[in-house]
Amino acid sequence: EIPRPKAGEVLVKNRACGVCHTDLHIIKGDIAFPTPCVMGHETCGEIVELGPGVSMSASGSSGAALANELRVGDPVVTTFIMPCGYCPMCVGNNEDICETFFNQNRLKGGLYDGETRMFFPDGSPLHQYSMGGMAEYSVLPAFAAYRMPKEVVDMGTDTAIVGCALFTAYGAVKNAAQIQPGMRVAVFGAGGVGMNVMQICRAFGAAEVIAVDLDRSKLDFAKSCMGATQIVDARASADVVAEVKSHTPFGRGVDVAFEVVGSPVTFDQAVSAVGDGGKAVMVGLTKLGTRGSVDITRMVRRKITVQGSFGAKARSDTPVILDMLKRGVLSLESISKRYTLDQAADAFEDLEAGKIMGKAVVEF
Repeated sequence: EIPRPKAGEVLVKNRACGVCHTDLHIIKGDIAFPTPCVMGHETCGEIVELGPGVSMSASGSSGAALANELRVGDPVVTTFIMPCGYCPMCVGNNEDICETFFNQNRLKGGLYDGETRMFFPDGSPLHQYSMGGMAEYSVLPAFAAYRMPKEVVDMGTDTAIVGCALFTAYGAVKNAAQIQPGMRVAVFGAGGVGMNVMQICRAFGAAEVIAVDLDRSKLDFAKSCMGATQIVDARASADVVAEVKSHTPFGRGVDVAFEVVGSPVTFDQAVSAVGDGGKAVMVGLTKLGTRGSVDITRMVRRKITVQGSFGAKARSDTPVILDMLKRGVLSLESISKRYTLDQAADAFEDLEAGKIMGKAVVEF
């Protein structure tokens, strides 16, 4: 049975869903989440029903009114962070850490009334990770669906990765790192999010983008297609941090280092590669309870900032990302593989085995 949206929600018929390492962490049990559940947290699709109170006009009086109008039939992308718009974090311009989203979805596997919209045929509940995008239909809060301009719609099912891979990268570059023209950056991890961090840094005017990874083929792809200007093969390097610094003036280190792996080793390398007054932005997730370490005295004396970044601000950032795609400033070139819904398990097996270059999508 097709799920139905409640107040402030929309029903989306999904066309495709991105394949992401975060889902893999849930599947492997690295991060706790209620089960049984439907994975998938970045999709593209079409609005097929508006729930009660969802305004079709930006000037509507409903609390669910959007800056981009939503109508039945609209092609949309969905964001993995689904802000409520009302909690202290959302009101305080921190909707990327929306309390309602975290408490109701990430901890309980439901939407904002505490209930899931997905069920087995016998009526027993199926929890949903974000919108539960590995399904033909998803119900989600209206603030997590954004209409695509025609130029982006024409890019096809590849647009599924907008709601996490580009969304997460954009938030890290714009909001956490605050990249400015001329900055030099290092990106530890040339996966789906890391490659998009690279291209967005270049779009923001970074003078040097140094890609670091263990896989030479991913590094070559990052340099040829995703904006990396220098590469560091961590498997072959005798000293990764020293090699990164060698690509900066006088070996002083980068202005910003992005850690997009979720490893204590790359956590330490990212912090160590940052020059005086610089910033290390932590993006990669890993097993809950994993610890990273820093040299406290160096951090204090040299004003090193270590900052976490969890996605972007859906309501203000998603329209900008879509516009950058429309204008050709950003691309969807990080996608290398496509699967059918019946092959979703194969996609995650390939992701675990390192057989996916950049991103993959599951098409319905």
